[in-house]
Amino acid sequence: MKRNLLDFASKDIGIDLGTANLIITLKGKGIVVNEPSVVAIRKETGELLATGQEAKEMVGRTPDEIKAIRPLQDGVIADYAATQLMLRNALSRVYKRNNLCRPRVVVGVPSGITEVEERAVEETVLQSGAREVYLIEEPMAAAIGANLEVAEPKGSMVVDIGGGTTEVAVISLGGIVVSESIRVAGDKIDEAIIQYVKKQRGLLIGKTTAEQIKMKLGCAMPLMTLATMEVRGRDVTSGYPNTIELTSEEVEEAMGEAIGKIIEAVKQTLEKTPPELAADVMDNGIVLTGGGAMIQNLDKCMMAVVGMPVYVAEEPLKCVVKGASMTLENIEKLKTVFINQKKHGHQNRGEDYV
Repeated sequence: MKRNLLDFASKDIGIDLGTANLIITLKGKGIVVNEPSVVAIRKETGELLATGQEAKEMVGRTPDEIKAIRPLQDGVIADYAATQLMLRNALSRVYKRNNLCRPRVVVGVPSGITEVEERAVEETVLQSGAREVYLIEEPMAAAIGANLEVAEPKGSMVVDIGGGTTEVAVISLGGIVVSESIRVAGDKIDEAIIQYVKKQRGLLIGKTTAEQIKMKLGCAMPLMTLATMEVRGRDVTSGYPNTIELTSEEVEEAMGEAIGKIIEAVKQTLEKTPPELAADVMDNGIVLTGGGAMIQNLDKCMMAVVGMPVYVAEEPLKCVVKGASMTLENIEKLKTVFINQKKHGHQNRGEDYV
């Protein structure tokens, strides 16, 4: 009887464990955590000092005894301990605020994740009090969150441009038929902007400034009206602080190579797609998700190169976490999408951790 009562009290949780952002959604409440995937840790003791936005503001500003890091790099877990600290901290806040009892949790993970990393994510979530943990590849979650009919016998194509990786996938009958994953996404675009501003304008800027430039001026094709932005940094020659005015035209040039690689990955995926599914994609178009989908004119640029319709999903940043959450609402129809269930069945129940 106790088990039934506990199950009745639980709620389902969806998690997007992204390189740039950690987003958590709770059934009936929507998004309850949306913060940068950054942690600040005291090196000697491993004590967690800050997470999310507070930790992000410490990046590049910490004394030697403290490290502020992004535990996921290039779409994969680079620091297990820091990832566990970040997840546990976020989930404990969600559990406490909402008086949760042993929820089922779906986690969107990079498609390049190893079995060791899968287990690390599962164990972390289970030890934080989950009843069951399901893992789903990010492009599949993004497609579900973008309301594509992934379980149907027809091809859907999603391009999920995150912080560390761009994942391109053609999906049919609840599975990924063809996919391509490249380590060119938001972070590489930021780096390209940093290098361009240094080389062409003689100004040193940091990652946070580069990200702000990308969000305001970033474009894949010229804008209708030239946009400009005042940028502060350190002059390469004098070493003193300096301010310049940057244009959207310059940022388009800076981003050009990275955008070209993303579009090339889409072309390569289309070339490997079976003819029947390729015809479906031609009819239905390509859907862009993730933060990179918001780069101005990216859809138009991609459409011009691949010669088929390209759409930006509604709320592209939230597609992965929405998709993760939606799978539990229709678990019988979509159970084939969980990668850990295919490999080792329903062995990840969390009774021992409660």
